[in-house]
Amino acid sequence: MNSLWFFDDVNLFKVLCPHKYKAYKAAHDFDSYKKKDYIYFEADSSNKVYLIEKGKVKIGYYNEDGIEVVKSILTRGDLFGETAILGESKREEFAQSVDNATSICPIGVETMHSLMRDNQTFSLKIYKLIGFKLRKLERRLQILLFKDAKTRLIEFLEELCADYGYDCEKTGDKVIHHPYTQRDIASLIGTSRPTLNILLNELKEENIIEFSRKEIRIHKKIA
Repeated sequence: MNSLWFFDDVNLFKVLCPHKYKAYKAAHDFDSYKKKDYIYFEADSSNKVYLIEKGKVKIGYYNEDGIEVVKSILTRGDLFGETAILGESKREEFAQSVDNATSICPIGVETMHSLMRDNQTFSLKIYKLIGFKLRKLERRLQILLFKDAKTRLIEFLEELCADYGYDCEKTGDKVIHHPYTQRDIASLIGTSRPTLNILLNELKEENIIEFSRKEIRIHKKIA
């Protein structure tokens, strides 16, 4: 399946942003955020859905011990806060800017409902996307709960390969160009950055991968 923000081969930002709809364009603005700014907090009112025009956004919550749990890190074209469409009244997670120049397209729930009523195909895409995101999140949480750090990394690399990977014509390797920093990946697999670096180097020594800042090359199938 294509990456999360390319659903049915369509960039969601191009499809959903009210700027694309004449009836909503005049009254619509983008919101800008700096690094560590919150778009919303847990328990805030759920009255908007958001699209990322540029930058990155972290979605997460704090457990009973006050430890931050990162559910996802989203990038350009991605949709978040979509549970408001389904009737959520209060946020059960926070959304925080990860970049210094994040631009967000906010869409009121009433506007979304209006767009969905007027376009059955659009409505179906939204519901399919929500279902896909929920399944992906459920799988990630299962990995975090029941698997060790190295297994979590390997399965995350498989996920990255499905979302961003392509075959190198010269070598047959899987090449992954992705938007995440090592800090992002460490947060997503529930480990520290130093531990992640150790695990990546272990896989490199085993001749399974090569990696740089934004590219991972998989030399052979991860078992």
